[in-house]
Amino acid sequence: MRRIVIAFISALVLPIAMAAPAGAVGLDDAFAKLLVNQVKGTNVHKHLQALQDIATANGGNRAVGTTGYDASRDYVADKLRRAGYKVTLNPINFVESWSEKSPSTLNLTAPNAKTYVPNEDFFTFQPSPSGDVTAQVQGVDLTLPPNPTPNFSTSGCEASDFAGFVAGRIALIQRGTCAFVTKIQNAAAAGATGIIVFNEGQPGRTDAFALDIGEWRAGIPMVFADFAVGNELASTAGATVRLKVDANLVLGTDENVIAESRFGDPRNVVMVGAHLDSVTEGPGINDNGSGTAAILEVAEEMARYPVKNKVRFAFWAAEEIGLLGSDQYVASLSQAQRDRIRLYLNFDMVASPNYAYKLYDGDNSDNVGSPAGPPGSAEIEKQFEAFYGSRNLPTVGTDFDGRSDYGPFIAVGIPAGGIFTGAEGIKTAEEAALFGGTAGVAYDVCYHQACDTIANVNATALDVDSDAIADSVARYAFNLRSIPPRTAAAAAAVATKTAG
Repeated sequence: MRRIVIAFISALVLPIAMAAPAGAVGLDDAFAKLLVNQVKGTNVHKHLQALQDIATANGGNRAVGTTGYDASRDYVADKLRRAGYKVTLNPINFVESWSEKSPSTLNLTAPNAKTYVPNEDFFTFQPSPSGDVTAQVQGVDLTLPPNPTPNFSTSGCEASDFAGFVAGRIALIQRGTCAFVTKIQNAAAAGATGIIVFNEGQPGRTDAFALDIGEWRAGIPMVFADFAVGNELASTAGATVRLKVDANLVLGTDENVIAESRFGDPRNVVMVGAHLDSVTEGPGINDNGSGTAAILEVAEEMARYPVKNKVRFAFWAAEEIGLLGSDQYVASLSQAQRDRIRLYLNFDMVASPNYAYKLYDGDNSDNVGSPAGPPGSAEIEKQFEAFYGSRNLPTVGTDFDGRSDYGPFIAVGIPAGGIFTGAEGIKTAEEAALFGGTAGVAYDVCYHQACDTIANVNATALDVDSDAIADSVARYAFNLRSIPPRTAAAAAAVATKTAG
């Protein structure tokens, strides 16, 4: 069967290769041209209409945990199965509801006794589950006294911070450079029975306050304390505390849709993703029906291509409540599995009404906000630039600001890139001169609103960006020479970190 498929597609591709000057067209070029020709904006629009119909029939949205999301998931999974992909529904957890039944307890019980005041000295760290534990406290890579510069402490940010941690103790962690959820995950993995995170200690960063990380990652009680509490516990030899949380935590489960090509080397995976969920306020047709529909059309059209590298399409759940689908997926992978993913392409909002063609700034040439992506990200940006340049279309950069599903991938060193046409940000006069549209107005005035309907997409941007997606996916499916091997990328990342 594979020989038949290869022969059939080769017959389609051969005329493209033969028509060009000798040596000018490789398989990646030929298949990219073929796929771009096959991917049609009208078909992408049909998928958008289907997502709109699903939202209309299910209370007006497709948010995670709703029948609208479930119907969207089933629609996408069915299309992919019919196209011939190996489809997996990958479960993820999210918080449906959380409430505190009674104030939490944090008491020093040894070597002396002291009671800390809930909602003043400390707050329950939402969404902490219930738990009642008395154990010795152990500080984790603390910076005491605190460095004068805020966001200096790396306490709990690396698994190696817990190298000497004694399982069964309560982890005492300082606020600092990395996300709270990272600290919590590392503490739980090290065998902590409870978690006390305390404020870092600089002026303005001393008090406790209510915090909600928006997701459940540890089945142990946790609180956020002020600097004075953390400092006292850290300086008390053999400090033992009672930590009690009394709360109602209700978890929900939904699924990412993961589809893999039948062909291709599984040691070299090209991963392509878009989030499938909407916000609760509306149907989410631009955000992110547009990305979903575009990569679904690309997947359907290239399903029988005899690709050299494995292609994996991901339709993420729960992006709108914290990148939960992609984050939990990446966290579940072993290092070997991560290393097989040579790059990740992200498509979130590719048809904004007042659009600009924005490419993720892989090389940080804009020198704005976040640094460059992992090695290989610059090459991905250049590949997209080449496509738009071939059509005499301008592009601008957009920062890796952590707001979409590339975040968990670049956090573990996987190079990333993609397209973004703008959200609630305001279009500049310079961008209006480049792309048309209206300066001083949001790229998408219906961002996260009920009016993000089928009427809220720009057909030109949708068509062009779908072609750009087809071009990049086809090229990387056959040729990864421009992307450093993951082992080399990891070594380069370590060298860069050491030099800094």
